[in-house]
This record gives sequence, structure tokens and C-alpha cells, in this order.
Amino acid sequence: MSYSDTINYLYSLQKYGIKLGLDNTVKLLSCFNNPQASFKSVHIAGTNGKGSTSAMIASILQSAGFKVGLFTSPHLVSFTERIRVNNEEITESEVVNLTEEIRGRIQNTPSLTLPPRGGGMGGGDDSKLNPTFFEVVTAMGFIYFERNNIDWAVVETGMGGRLDATNVLMPEVSVITSISYDHKYFLGETISAIAEEKAGIIKNRIPVVTSEQEPAVMDVIKKKADEKGSGLFIYGKDFSVKAKKENINGSIFDYRGDMELEGLEIFLAGRHQILNAALAVKTSEVLIKKSAPLASRLTAEVIKSGIENMEWHGRLEFISDNPPILIDGAHNPSASSVLADSLRNNFLNTYRRIILIMGIMADKDIKGIMAPLLPLASEIIFTAPAYERAASPERLAECASSLGFTNIHIARTMREAIEMAIERSAPGSFASGEPARGGQLSALTVITGSFYTIGEAKEALGAKGILSRLRE
Repeated sequence: MSYSDTINYLYSLQKYGIKLGLDNTVKLLSCFNNPQASFKSVHIAGTNGKGSTSAMIASILQSAGFKVGLFTSPHLVSFTERIRVNNEEITESEVVNLTEEIRGRIQNTPSLTLPPRGGGMGGGDDSKLNPTFFEVVTAMGFIYFERNNIDWAVVETGMGGRLDATNVLMPEVSVITSISYDHKYFLGETISAIAEEKAGIIKNRIPVVTSEQEPAVMDVIKKKADEKGSGLFIYGKDFSVKAKKENINGSIFDYRGDMELEGLEIFLAGRHQILNAALAVKTSEVLIKKSAPLASRLTAEVIKSGIENMEWHGRLEFISDNPPILIDGAHNPSASSVLADSLRNNFLNTYRRIILIMGIMADKDIKGIMAPLLPLASEIIFTAPAYERAASPERLAECASSLGFTNIHIARTMREAIEMAIERSAPGSFASGEPARGGQLSALTVITGSFYTIGEAKEALGAKGILSRLRE
């Protein structure tokens, strides 16, 4: 298969839906002699911030001289972003070869055939293992890590935790980032039910690092940690940070935990990234406690270097300087509120106006995502990424109107939306109503609402890759 054919095959596995459970993954990995047992790991669950936190932990371990695998989702532009070793993405040819190998093993291994459903009725494809997209990709990542002889893997869950394909791991530390409402259909209607699923990554006597959570969530995490006999380290109680400087380029902060680290710098904008960095540093401290040899490698200087050198895309990321265009993958109300706070605190002092481009999935809380951001925007352009789950621009416009916002425009494609925003932001244009000021643009275009949306924005401005069909 070509790379394009391979990606199409992987996306075709969506027909098997989303299966929350470990049986498929256990059977599949057993055919490859359980590659996940060949490396140490850190396992991260949560609703928001888990990707950034994962990247920071991986960067710290790499700075300590370890060979580190990083497994994250979703990707923005290219599938290869999901699987990395020492921050180098898996190659397209390796994706093709591993997919063919996994596909062949599924088809040719009798132990991967299940009894027909319905007491002997049916058969055909219904009797096969039929792994999902995420189960195959998880197996691919772990096989790739083993064959590259990594020391550590930092692995982000896909959706939940307890029944997530990645939960076959026996990590050295479990990390839980901020938990809020998302994927209710699969994880539960209440915040406590969602927390139960996320906290399912907690294993017997494996320490847990968690961000500050709302009381109902923290109760669930504490109960699960107690049941498993796992040490629990809570932000605000066992470790903390203090911001010293924040702007659109990042932050400088102090850390207080087992160590006292002054003047740590992170080149990701937003107060929430400081909190994610705190989780990464505390995870390092927990690893030091578990293994004396790590103490000589995870020094203060190494941790500082890891935080400063990490890279993570799609979160308050400038994809154009002139005109200024910012993307952020806020795809639920909690992430949208964080984005709004960052725009208010760090960007509105620099830019006179914000033009918002939004594309949101139809099964998301559309009004909840919009509500924090609408008051900050001078005008909004609604569009829809090329994906069947996307809400129509007309539906988004109707929701915005119901929230009292009227300065609304519709674009059929992301390219059209960006062109419209640029035209309306130019000083001296009729749309901006502002005088020209030395040719400088006074409006900031912010693109958000879905990882699909911001991935298409990057492609529209020149990033290479196949448009994602499974990002959230």
C-alpha cells in the first residue's frame, strides 16, 4: 500500500466504532510478544492539558539523556505526529510497513478470531477481532517503541482511561490533568462518572500526580488512589508554581515541591501551561523518589532544560506573523474558557481587535464552547472543516445569534475564512473601520473550536499532510 492507501485503511477502521475495553488491545499486543513490557512508561489521562503535559515530561526525560517515545492524539496535520522517538516523528514508510504487518497478523492469527456472536449465528467479519482505529494505532506505537529500543514512553490516553486501549501499560507514574465535561456519550453524563473513567489509569501502588480538580472530581481520584494503595500528589497541596512574567510568547515561573526551582521558562503562552509544567516537574520528582539512579540524571538543570526546549503545536500557536493568526485546539467549554482567559490576559493588550474563526463538531457543546469567546470578538467567521461530524456554519451562526452576537459571517472553506479575516483586519479597510497605522495590522485572527479546524488552518497556510479524519 502507498502511504495514502495506508491512512485510508486506518481511517476505515472507524466503521468498528469506538470500543472502550482492553480485550482487543491485549490480544493484539500478545501477538507481538507484548512490546509494552519492554520499556518504562508514564501514563497521562485528563480532559485538557494532557498533550502539553506529556510533551513536557518527554522533553525532561530526553534532556536527561534517555531515549524517549511519545504517544499522543489527536494530530493536527499528519498522522505521523502521533508517534515520536526523541521528538522525531515516525516516518510515512514506517507507518505503511507497521500497518501491513499488523493487518497481516490480524488476518492470519487464529487466536485473533472470536466465536460468532449470537450463539453461532452470523460469522464473517462479525466473528473477527476487528480492532478499531485507536487500538491499531496504539499497538503500532508500542511496537515501534520496542523496535527503537526506547528507555521511556510517555503515553497519553485517547478518550477515557479505565477502558482506553493505552491502559494495558503498567507505568512508573500515572498523571491526571484537569478533568471537565467532554465525550459524555462514552464516559458518562456527570463529572463524577467522567472522573471515574479518567481515574481508571490508577494502578496498584503506582504513584499518582494530579492537577487541582473540582471537589467532586478530587473525591473520585482520592478514593481510587486509596483503593489502590497509590501515593497521591496534588497541585496546590504537595507542589505549586508562581508566575513571575507572562506574555504572548510564554511565561517565567517559580516551582515549589521537593525542589525549589527559580526562573523556569516555558515558550507556550497561557497560565494553564504553567500548571501543566508543574505536573511535569512533579512527575520528575516522583520518578527520582522511585529510583535513586534517576536522581543523578533528573537534576534541576535538566528539568529546566526540558521545560524550556519542549515543543507543542496547536495550543496558542502563531501560524502567521503578518498577518497575525493564532490557533488553539479548544474543543470543549473548559478549554474554551482557558483560551478566553489567555486572550484577555495576554493578547488584548497587544491587539485592538479579535476576529474569530470557528469550526465546531456537531456532537460538541456548541454554545458552551462559544460563550466564553464571543464577548472578546469584534466579529466571527463560521466555517466547517471537511469532516462529516462538523456542524454547518449556519447552525453555528444560529447558536451565536441566540447568545446575542450579531456580527457574523459564513465561509465555506478554511481558506475562504482566512482570506475573509485578512481582508477584514487590514487597517484602513471598510471592514475594520480603523485608520492605517504604518501598514501594521491591528487585529488578531484566532482560529479555534476543533482540532480538525486548526489542522486545516495549518494546511491552508502551507503545512504538509493528509487532512485528519480522526482527531478528537
